[in-house]
Amino acid sequence: MVVIRSEWEIELLRTANQIVAEVLATLAEHIRPGITTKDLDKIAEEMIRERGAIPSFKGYRGYPAATCISIEDEVVHGIPSKRALKEGEIVSIDVGTCYCGYYGDAAVTLPCGDIDAQRKKLIETTDLALSKAICIAKEGNTINDIGKIIEDTCKKEGFSVVRDFVGHGIGTEMHEPLQIPNFDTGKPGVRLRKGMILAIEPMVNMGTSAIRILNDGWTAVTRDGLPSAHFEHSIVVREDKGEILSYSEKLIWGQQNN
Repeated sequence: MVVIRSEWEIELLRTANQIVAEVLATLAEHIRPGITTKDLDKIAEEMIRERGAIPSFKGYRGYPAATCISIEDEVVHGIPSKRALKEGEIVSIDVGTCYCGYYGDAAVTLPCGDIDAQRKKLIETTDLALSKAICIAKEGNTINDIGKIIEDTCKKEGFSVVRDFVGHGIGTEMHEPLQIPNFDTGKPGVRLRKGMILAIEPMVNMGTSAIRILNDGWTAVTRDGLPSAHFEHSIVVREDKGEILSYSEKLIWGQQNN
């Protein structure tokens, strides 16, 4: 059942997501060649706990870290390790929190130093797709409106959308109904109502949409070895467009049309 959240619940969700946004903005400042993903994860966990929240990814179905950090061809769920970032790579960071029983979830893809034109285009296109999706996440539209605009935006630039993972509802659980495909399913799906909370998260590949899971049981990588980008915001459906709960003044994403 899809839950319609009250305004006081939305404020708790906003707090959970503001912690996520603050962590992502801080991690963005630390992205540089030589830093390890384990270093970034340590910074994130300390920040989350200092703010009275819990890192919701840690321990979820046995996941061992506070963040998911995915480099280059890693699509999602990269486990932080001693791997150091290199100049020219792109890195996706996904952070989740739980604050007073309410969840926050957001992700960004960032460059490590200077990146080539195609990687830059991939990041910009995925960010734009999220922005367009947020704009149409309003009362009366459907779940498929979101997926269709994401897929259309990415296909126009020659990129492909991952179909194995989707966005989701979020609230008092990290994953709640609905599922939000990032592609056109050909069916309208559920009609959006004010007060629904959605985590919209396009995952876009430079090459084909095909992925595989590594032996760690978590890390998803592109089958062709080409880079992938991932952006996510938790939003509340409003009358005119989606309202971003995981907004950051220091690190702005998902707002190219807002």
